[in-house]
Amino acid sequence: MESQQQPAYRADLQEVFARQHRHKWVQRSTSAQARIDRLTSLKAAIEAAEDDIRTALWQDLRKTSEHTQVELNCSYSDIDFAVSHLEDWLKPRPVDRTVLPTGHAEIRYEARGQVLLFGPWNFPFSLVIQPLVPIIAAGNCVVVKPNELTPATSELVAGLLAGVFPEEEVAVVEGDVETANALLELPFDHIFLTGSPAVGKLVMKAAANHLASVTLELGGKNPVIIDGSADLSLAAEHIARVRLMNHGQICLAPENVWVPEERLEEFLGLLESALKSLVYTDGKLDVDVCGRIVNEGNLRRVTGYIDDATAKGARVVCGGTVFVDRFVLEPTILADIPASAKVLREEIFGPVVCVFGYQDIATVFSSLQAQPDPLSLYVFSEETAFVEAVLANTSSGGVTVNSCLAHFLEQHLPFGGKNNSGLGAYHGERGFRELSHERAVFVQ
Repeated sequence: MESQQQPAYRADLQEVFARQHRHKWVQRSTSAQARIDRLTSLKAAIEAAEDDIRTALWQDLRKTSEHTQVELNCSYSDIDFAVSHLEDWLKPRPVDRTVLPTGHAEIRYEARGQVLLFGPWNFPFSLVIQPLVPIIAAGNCVVVKPNELTPATSELVAGLLAGVFPEEEVAVVEGDVETANALLELPFDHIFLTGSPAVGKLVMKAAANHLASVTLELGGKNPVIIDGSADLSLAAEHIARVRLMNHGQICLAPENVWVPEERLEEFLGLLESALKSLVYTDGKLDVDVCGRIVNEGNLRRVTGYIDDATAKGARVVCGGTVFVDRFVLEPTILADIPASAKVLREEIFGPVVCVFGYQDIATVFSSLQAQPDPLSLYVFSEETAFVEAVLANTSSGGVTVNSCLAHFLEQHLPFGGKNNSGLGAYHGERGFRELSHERAVFVQ
């Protein structure tokens, strides 16, 4: 007969939840200045811990100083923007009357209440801090669950946040999948996940049990469409730089590149040169510059896609060597990929680029329309009409033209996916709105 006694950690989670439940009415009534002070203290704590953050990210993912600085800069940018604008965001927003001849109508922004925040393993610091900023700005209480696949960063995040926030405002819970599942059983008001579509579906199912709202930042196979007017060298440089960021483990990375058939071989040569310029020294791969795949299982998964594709006839233009002891995969370009290859169906999450030639752009549109909506889409063209045609015939969470990643960095743009690549959006004011409840108020 099974024991009815629950594991001790479940009781601890319930106690943390209960403390925040009691406190959420206090938290939602805090002033703009009080929230600004908390965010300012958070930034100061991050600045003081920069060396420790660099060490943790190196231990977990062998992130270079440059890539760690990206995580820090994104965190600082989100905090600074919220601090500068929070007072205006919190003001009630008057709206015009449409029916009643007298009275006053406005929208007030109130905290959603208790939020559960799941951090990812690929950017285990910034993608905890960045969503945490609007959660705090909107006056919520939050339980943060860092990812267990990056234990050094998880421990660091737990200590850093505990030094800034009392547990009734921000609590950090470390643990594995069992802990995550236990958290999903609790009746949070909102759940924020950065992760895969598969995990996103599990979160939505759990949220449905309590009718909780969700923000899901997921992923997908981000396409790049290049036309004949584009600067191929520029395109290759941008694609290579973002594809190799974090050793390819980034949900915004370009995966499938479409280039005019007559310029295919030229582009392949330029892309190979661009990739090698970033991580090769004297013609040899520098594994310390590459970073690392997070664990052996993910390394096997990515190399399995290459093996499957080549077994079915794909061409390895460059790369493909695996350094098993370092969890490194040499940057790889695949071409002539058959439709049956797994690499065309699954998000790669590794330093692999798939390149296709096209003769008629309509065939590219047909292919993309048959696939789930990606998180990002990139276009390289000097022709406005071509860019507009791409926008009219495709769908994605966001778009950058003649670069990669830029739409993610702009604070005035919402960042989020669409359907399979995510639900909801954040960054800047949109993040504050996403983590707030819009309350309609009419005074007669």
